[in-house]
Amino acid sequence: MGQMINGNDRPYPDKSQGSGNIRLCPDGKYRWIYEYRMLQNPTILITVMKAILLSVGIVVCFLALINLIGGDFHYWDAEDYLSFVRMFIILLLVMLGLGAVSYLILASVYGWSYQVLFTMDENGVEMRQMKKDYEKTQAIGWLTAAAGLASGNLSRAGAGIMAATRDNQASVFRQVRKVKAVRRRHVIYVNHLLQHNQVYAEDADFDFVLNYICERVPETAVIIR
Repeated sequence: MGQMINGNDRPYPDKSQGSGNIRLCPDGKYRWIYEYRMLQNPTILITVMKAILLSVGIVVCFLALINLIGGDFHYWDAEDYLSFVRMFIILLLVMLGLGAVSYLILASVYGWSYQVLFTMDENGVEMRQMKKDYEKTQAIGWLTAAAGLASGNLSRAGAGIMAATRDNQASVFRQVRKVKAVRRRHVIYVNHLLQHNQVYAEDADFDFVLNYICERVPETAVIIR
C-alpha cells in the first residue's frame, strides 16, 4: 500500500505481521481482530469450570473445617463419610451442569462467536470486545480504516475504536507474573497477581505475539511455552 501520512504529516509504512491480520499502526501500536468461536474453542468454558471447581472446593473445605473444629468427625461412621463425599459430588455435578448450560445460553446470545480487538505496544496489551453487530469481515475492514492506515487520522481512529467496542481489559507487561501459551487453542494467558487475561491470535500470528509479550515481561515472570 506504500506509505501513509499520520496526524503529524510524517510518512509511516503500512506494516503487517504473520497472516497480515496484525497491523502496525501510525501510533506505534499493533492491532488485530480475533474471532472467538465459542463452540470450537473451549478456553472460556474451561475457565468457567475451573472457577466452579474452586468455588465448590472452598465450600466443601469450609464445611469440613466446621465439622473438624466441632469434633463431629469423631462420631461419623463409614456411611457418614460416604454421604459427605456423595454430597460433594452431587453439588459439583449440579454446578458444572449449570455452568455448561449458562455458557451455551450465552453463546447463543452472541451468535456462537464474537470478535475481540487487541491493541499491543511496549507497555502492554489491551483487549476490547467488538459490538455484537460487527461481522469479522466488517471488523477487519473497519480496523484497516480506523487504525489510520487509510486516513492517517489518529483522533478519528480513536473515536472509531471507542464507538465500535465495549468492555475492555488490559495487561501491563511490567506487572505480569506468568505467561502461558496454549497453541492448540490459540490462547496466551497473561497473568498478574490478581488478574488473569487471555490474548488470542491465529496460528500464523501466534509466535509473533507470544515472542513480543515474552520479551517485555519481567525476567522474574514464569514463561510456559
